[in-house]
Amino acid sequence: MQIRPATLEDREAVLSIVKPVLASGETYTIDTDLDDEGTLAYWFLPSHSVYVAEENGKVLGTYYIMANQRGNGAHVANCGYMVSPEAQGRGIAKAMCLHSLELAKERGFRAMQFNHVVSTNTRAVALWQALGFAIVGTLPKAFNHPTHGYVDSFVMFRELHDE
Repeated sequence: MQIRPATLEDREAVLSIVKPVLASGETYTIDTDLDDEGTLAYWFLPSHSVYVAEENGKVLGTYYIMANQRGNGAHVANCGYMVSPEAQGRGIAKAMCLHSLELAKERGFRAMQFNHVVSTNTRAVALWQALGFAIVGTLPKAFNHPTHGYVDSFVMFRELHDE
């Protein structure tokens, strides 16, 4: 598997991964009714550096990295990750997260923060914890899950540099 910057040629493959995840309304705090153009506009925001994980020419996952905040908070990175349904359980998310942590260090970020990890997304919570992220805050009933109703979201944080 190779992780590389996304190109214009990857847009359809990225759309096929991102659109169903957003439409499900289970993990991202984004409108669930975005059309193709809106979905791509969100994932490829100017502030996002987008990457894809591919194997044998097939895109299996995608992530973006950005500064979590501007100004005096710009030293903390933020990322979003998605894996195609057929590739789940193969370590793609882990590989992309490890890649993003190294990239964040190279770009001079001092930490990484996930702002809204939905508590019912137990696989993601467990993976982020296994990769050194701590739950530093709980947002009570901050996410309206389509099946479970109002559930907690976690703020997860990991330092990238000692000091």
